[in-house]
Amino acid sequence: MGGTNSMVRRMWLAFVVAVLVVAAGCASSDGATAPTTANTAPPADAPPAETTPSTVAGPPNVYAATMAGQLRPDLAAVPSRAYVPNSLANTLDVIDTSTFEVIGRYPTGAGPQHVVPSWDMKTLYVNNTAGDSLIPIDPMTGTPGPSFPVRDPYNLYFTPDGKMAIVVAERYRQLDFRNPTTWELIKSVTIDHSGPNHLDFSADGSYLIISCEFSGWLVKVDLQRMEVTGELELGGAPIDVRLAPDGKKFYVANQQRPGQRDGVHVVDGETMAVTKFIETGKGTHGVYPSRDAKSIYATNRLGGTVSVIDVATDTVTATWTIPGGGSPDMGGVSADGSQFWVTGRNHGVVYVFDTTSGELLKKIPVGKGAHGLALFPQPGRFSMGHTGNYR
Repeated sequence: MGGTNSMVRRMWLAFVVAVLVVAAGCASSDGATAPTTANTAPPADAPPAETTPSTVAGPPNVYAATMAGQLRPDLAAVPSRAYVPNSLANTLDVIDTSTFEVIGRYPTGAGPQHVVPSWDMKTLYVNNTAGDSLIPIDPMTGTPGPSFPVRDPYNLYFTPDGKMAIVVAERYRQLDFRNPTTWELIKSVTIDHSGPNHLDFSADGSYLIISCEFSGWLVKVDLQRMEVTGELELGGAPIDVRLAPDGKKFYVANQQRPGQRDGVHVVDGETMAVTKFIETGKGTHGVYPSRDAKSIYATNRLGGTVSVIDVATDTVTATWTIPGGGSPDMGGVSADGSQFWVTGRNHGVVYVFDTTSGELLKKIPVGKGAHGLALFPQPGRFSMGHTGNYR
C-alpha cells in the first residue's frame, strides 16, 4: 500500500511539473514573461554577426537624401536657375536652365568668387571676397538684395548641424566661425599654410578637411573644439575636397603637381594619409558626385576635359572633352542628374554636359572670370555650402 501511494505521488509530481513547463512555454510565447537572456548557443551553421544581412547590405551613402526625385517639397516651386559669379567683371549672371538663356545680370561687390546656398536653402549668398561682403539672393525671384559686411568671404560653408557658418578667409589664412543669422564672429581658426579655400566635412560631422591651394597642404579641423588637429602635405595645388559616398575617404583635386600627372588624391580622413592617386587630366580643379552617387565628375580646368571616376574602383571610366578646348571649373549637377553645369573660368562661358553621353549640350556666354556657379534648387535635406554640397 505504501509503495502504491509513493508511486501515485511520483506520478502526480511529474504531472504537475509537466503542466508548469507547458504553462511557462505558453507565457513566453507572447513575450509577457520571457527571459531577457538565454544560455543556449546559436546553431552551428548560424552566420557570424559581421555577415548578417544588416551589415552586408552595402556601404552607407552620405548622399542618400540627394538622389533624383528627392527635392524638398518647400523648394518645388523655386525656378531652376544657374547663378554665375563673374570674378573679373564684378557681376552676377542668372541663367534659366530650361532655355539656357541669361535672364539677369547684376552688379556685385569686388571679386565675387562663389554663390553659396544657405544651410536651410532659403537664401543664396554671393561671396565678394575682395569687397568684404555677402549679397543675399532670394531664390524664388532670383534677384539680389543689399550686401552686408563680412570679412574676406572667399568661400562659405555651414556646419552639418546648421549652427555655424564657416567663412573661408583665404587671404588671412583663417576659418571664421560665425553665427549664420547675425554673422557675429564666434572664433577664428588660423591655418598655418597659404591658400586655404575648399573643404568638406566628415560623415559624422565631427571634423572638416580643408585644402591649401598655394602651399600644397591639407588641414584637419575639429568642429567641436574649433582647433586644428592634423595636417598632410600633398604638394602641388590641392583645390576641391569632397567626401566619398561611403563616408570613409575624401577626394581631393590637385590642379598642379610639378613634374607629375595631375589628378585626384584619395585621402583617409581619420589617419590623414593618401591611399591612392587617380590620374585624370591637366589642372584638375573641382570634384562633384553624380546624382546616383556612383561617380565623381572631376573638372580638368587646364585640360578642357571632365573625368568620370567610378567610386567603387576609383578608376576613370570616361572623359568628356570640350570641342576646341575650354576651362571647366566649378558648378553642379541638375536635380534629375541628367546634366552637369560648370563654368569656363578662362573663357567667360558656362558649359552644360549630358551626363549619360558626355556630350557638350550648350556653351552659354557669361561674364569674365566665371567661377563658382550654383545650380539651384537641388535635392537634399540641407546645404553645407560651397556651390552646393548637400546631404
